[in-house]
Amino acid sequence: MPSMYDMIQEAKNGIEKKCSLTPDIGIILGTGLGRLADVIDKAAAIPYEEIPHFPLSTVEQHAGKLILGTLSGKNVMAMQGRFHFYEGYTLQQIVFPVQVMKFMKVKTLIVSNACGGLNPLYQPGTIMVIIDHINLLPGNPLIGSNDHRIGPRYPDMSEPYSKKLIDLVSKAALENRIRIEFGVYAAMAGPSLETRAEYRMLRLLGADAIGMSTVPEVIAAAHAGLSVLGLSVVTDACLPDALEPADIRKIIETANKAEPLLVALIQKTLALL
Repeated sequence: MPSMYDMIQEAKNGIEKKCSLTPDIGIILGTGLGRLADVIDKAAAIPYEEIPHFPLSTVEQHAGKLILGTLSGKNVMAMQGRFHFYEGYTLQQIVFPVQVMKFMKVKTLIVSNACGGLNPLYQPGTIMVIIDHINLLPGNPLIGSNDHRIGPRYPDMSEPYSKKLIDLVSKAALENRIRIEFGVYAAMAGPSLETRAEYRMLRLLGADAIGMSTVPEVIAAAHAGLSVLGLSVVTDACLPDALEPADIRKIIETANKAEPLLVALIQKTLALL
């Protein structure tokens, strides 16, 4: 078996054979949020199955393509579809594309997701800027042998979400009259949604939103030395004393309705970088 470093280099070389663009910004697009790719001036759109060692997205709403091009004057590398622990992938497989981004010269990662709102002030459709997270997944993507070429053995997590980027997105939102909130994102394994008791527990832990992604990629990004901006779209209210059965169709509809604002927010933020 090749080492993780060798696999990353093979994936990088495979991408570079199809596109010579060098990206500065990495973007991970979550459920119902993949259409940001439509506004990228594309240099290439590469299906994941054509990239060595890339996992394949099995979620219906995820296109499974790597987009390279320009957005707001910046060279970007956008994942149109991500990977989840509940799909059966290991945490190491989930973060593999983030590690590839490092060696593609990406310095900044923008990660988005659809999430459940635990904070009663956050109505469905709210855009939440992630200021911190709680890892409730069964593990950490950095467990195992460490390759210092990818990152340090003990990466610091005092600021996994860049304060500079949070200030920048706040400025972009204010200038363009886009309402945003700020909160803590918690990640659980899924694919089942949480119980009333679990939602109560998460609120006691200090979480404002709950989802099944993002945290592994952010840990890997911190390990790789990338600056991270995290954006969540609240798609349903997860209030234990007023809990209604989840409707996945409505959740995706809410994400789709919020998408134009999120697209505009990302475009305006990139323009300020």
